[in-house]
This record gives sequence, C-alpha cells and structure tokens, in this order.
Amino acid sequence: MFISPSGTSLKSSLTKTLFFGHEPTPELLGILVVYFVQGILGLARLAVSFFLKDELGLSPAEVSALFGIVALPWIVKPLFGFISDGLPILGYRRRPYLILSGILGALSWAGLATIVQTSTAATLALAVGSLSVAIGDVIVDSLVVERARAESQGEVGSLQSLCWGTSAFGGLITAYFSGLLLEHFSTRTIFWITASFPLIVSGVAWLIAESPVTEKPDLSTVKHQFEELRKAITQKAIWLPAAFVFIWQATPTADAAFFFFTTNELGFEPEFLGRVRLVTSIASLVGVWLFHRFLKNVPFRVIFGWSTLLSAVLGMSMLLLVTHTNRALGIDDHWFSIGDNLILTVMGQIAYMPVLVLAARLCPPGVEATLFALLMSISNLGGLLSYQFGALLMHLMGITQTNFSNLWILVVIANVSTLLPLPFLSWLPATDATQPSEAAMEIETDTTPTKLGQSLLPELMSELVPQSLLQQPAEEPAE
Repeated sequence: MFISPSGTSLKSSLTKTLFFGHEPTPELLGILVVYFVQGILGLARLAVSFFLKDELGLSPAEVSALFGIVALPWIVKPLFGFISDGLPILGYRRRPYLILSGILGALSWAGLATIVQTSTAATLALAVGSLSVAIGDVIVDSLVVERARAESQGEVGSLQSLCWGTSAFGGLITAYFSGLLLEHFSTRTIFWITASFPLIVSGVAWLIAESPVTEKPDLSTVKHQFEELRKAITQKAIWLPAAFVFIWQATPTADAAFFFFTTNELGFEPEFLGRVRLVTSIASLVGVWLFHRFLKNVPFRVIFGWSTLLSAVLGMSMLLLVTHTNRALGIDDHWFSIGDNLILTVMGQIAYMPVLVLAARLCPPGVEATLFALLMSISNLGGLLSYQFGALLMHLMGITQTNFSNLWILVVIANVSTLLPLPFLSWLPATDATQPSEAAMEIETDTTPTKLGQSLLPELMSELVPQSLLQQPAEEPAE
C-alpha cells in the first residue's frame, strides 16, 4: 500500500479528494459514469442550436417553445419510476431500463444525423433523447437518494455535489470541442459522434448491484406507496418549499433570443462559443466546489435569498452587451461575454445546488425516491414554463432572427422577474442542509417499509434543459 507523508493511504486520500469521502464501489462508479455521459452529451449542444437556427430556419420564439416541449419527459419522471418498479424486465428493475435508455439516446441522435428534415421531426428526436436521459436519471437517482439519506452530518450534500461535479466535468471535457468541431464538420456529423455516447450508459448498467425480483408487486403495494406519498405531500413543510422552487424556476428566460443575438448580431463563431462553454463548464465546477466547501451548512433561506438577489443584479450586466455599451467602455464583445458567463454560471450553480440538497432532505423514509422524483419534476415544470413564457415575450416584442431592438426589455423582465420568489423565502426551512427536515421527522415514525424492501422511485436533474440564470446562462440543450 502506498503511504502519503501524513501516513494516510493513497487510496483513502483519493477517496476523500475525488469522491468526497464515498467509497468508490463499482456501483458508485457506474452511477457517476451516467452523470458523466450527461455532461459529454453537451458536445452536441451548439450543433443542435445551429441546426435549429440555420438549417431548419426557426425563430428565437420557436426555438424557446421547442426547448419547452423537449423538457416534457422531465415533468413526468415519477411515472417512469413507477413503470420501472412495477414492470421488471427479465426480473430486474434497474439494469434493463438503463440499457433501454442508452439505446433510445443512440437512436435519437442517429435520427438527427440522418432523417430529420423538419422542426416537428427535430422536436420528436430531441424529445426521445430527453426521454433517454430522464429514464437513466430515474434509475441512478433512486440510488443517489438512498445513499444520501445514509450520509452522516458532516457528509450532507457531498453525494449530490459529487454527482453534479461529475456531470460538469463531462461537460468540461467536451465544451470547447462542441464549437471547434462545428468549424470543421457538419452538424449531422457531430450528431453521429454524439450517438455513440448513450451506449456507454447501456454498458455500465451491469455495474449496478441488483438482485432479481422474486415476487411481483401487487395492487396493495402500489396503494401503500400512494398513501405514504399522500401523507408526505400534505405536509406544509414539504409543499411550501416545492411551491417556492416552482416559482423560482418559472420566471421567463431570454436564453434563445440571446443565442440568436450573439451569433447573428455579434457574429460569434462556433469555435468562440465553444470557448464560452468551456469557461462556463469550469465555472460550474467552481460553483459546486464553493457550495461543498463553504456553503452546504448555510441555511437555505440565506443561500436562496442572496444568490437570487446577486444573480438578478449581475444579470443586468447583459444590458451592456445588448446595447453595445461595453464597446463604449472599451471592452471587446468577446471578452465581456466570457466574463459575464463566468460570473453568472458560478452564481447559478451555487443557487441550484441547495435545490438538490433540499429535495433530498425533505423526503421521509419509505417514499424518499418517489417524493424526490415528484419534487424535481415540479422544479422541471417551472423550467418548462420559463421557456414558454420567454417564447411568448419574444413573440409579443417582435424579437426575430434579425430584430433585437427590444431584446434589452426582455433582459430586464427576465432578470427582475427572478426576484419574484423573494417574498416567499419563509416557505423554505429555517435550518441548514445538515438538519433533517421537519416533514421527514413528522412522517418517519409513521412509515413502514414497502413490501418490495426498497424505496419505490427515483428522479433528478437535467443537463438537457438549460435553465435561464439558473438557471444557467445562455446555453442550448444537448439531449
């Protein structure tokens, strides 16, 4: 065994540093690979955006509306959980569904690379890709939630940080190449390359530790689960925070219009946009690290309050770019855009990390995965409405592929509206992330294990749907 100068084994050191103290078991590595693939699917983000804008000729409002439709699988993720739990494939509830998710993802990108010629077909293909990632998330997130509930006080939030950090690292690896490849290859060629990534998810499915199902779930099991879920969601300590997150996510976004502005008005090339994505990927990792290192013990109200306020203020800096004031200040468009995205992404990641921790800590035993799926679906529904509201505003303001005269008004509305949730901060728990939720403690003594001997469902995040100011700054969907 290798020993460090401090007397700590190299393995222990790496476990603490790279895995935030979690033992790197084959199952954990498999889970992290799924998140990693979500990140590297970002290779096609810019290709999708340019494909929709240039080859299909969609307007900013149409692109924003399309993104909202593509997000639909993330709204009904709890349904996928019930399906995977109630309909085992060849006796297994997890591995076959991971394999299926990989196959669906590969087919969706292969379709974009070959037969997609219309906006309707593109929407369908991207929605299937979204469904693919959502199904994979449903499976691995059930494992994440189960592990998160077993974390000690000092480890709270570390698993979520690890998973998000892994996804951000995957995005970091492909960020620059997402633009560079567009300088040399067609969008369809990039779609072909991307089609190979989901198959990695199918491959790591065998790393998931799972015993074959020996008994079929019956109606009483499902009824018991629904009853436990009903007890949970009727607790004010659960539905009030969920309502807050929904309002926080549902404010309109200017992402689609801003992408058209940077490419059509400012003339940013794909290679430069790849550099911006690289910077934002690094910023995401910085945000995860800052939360894990300094903020995971800070009360939710404090984090949400200050991050929302600062993001709204800093987000107004986009007005300088939209009105070309940065040029009068002697700041080049390219440098200004990089700096702006860097700051806003760090703030956005810090603001969003508590959502994951909060959702996990609200869930009482017995329904943790199911409720977690429901809570995150509510958050994703807010994100869907964010794009639809943005599309409506773009249409009403006459913002098109070439007309950006009213874009500054949209930027102001998008940023000011992020302040709307602040009067409802009292809906969030007053304690910090290390304290068990009030709802979980209330229900815990009244909850019995399910007949299946495991939490029924799953859930979580979306790399597919970029969320405005995160809500993450102007990036387009990958999956």
